[in-house]
Amino acid sequence: MSKTAVGLFESAGLADQAVRDLDAAAFPVKKVRIVREPLDMAVTDVTRIPHTDFEVGLGRDLKSIGASEADANAYVLAVRRGGTLLFATGSDEEVDNAARIMNRHGAIGVEELVGSVPLSGEEQSESPHLSREANTLAVGGTSTQTGRVRSSGDGVRMFVW
Repeated sequence: MSKTAVGLFESAGLADQAVRDLDAAAFPVKKVRIVREPLDMAVTDVTRIPHTDFEVGLGRDLKSIGASEADANAYVLAVRRGGTLLFATGSDEEVDNAARIMNRHGAIGVEELVGSVPLSGEEQSESPHLSREANTLAVGGTSTQTGRVRSSGDGVRMFVW
């Protein structure tokens, strides 16, 4: 089984600081993945839409490690708005340490952005931090739900897959 910590950051700079600290803590860099909205995507085929392909692929990747449809969509929306995702995969101990490092650098909980209910276009355009409309996870302590593990008060999500 693999374990992955996923941290969402408001800016690339915060994510980069977390990566530097992961490296300093001897977390294997080859097990770290940074995802940002690509600034320039070449069109290689008239039937392809690069940004849509990127977003669909990111959503598919997130769901493959256990993210719900609503959470995957929230992460994709956050990346579309300029956020950065940081994935760290490894042993339980490595990933737990990576999560602590990411949380120290201000990883944002996806539920701070979007709840499990769909948001209208008006709600989505109000601010980068959308209010949570519904509970998606149990609160208090650590809970597991469809492959997700979240400690209350932390922004990083852990996925076991």
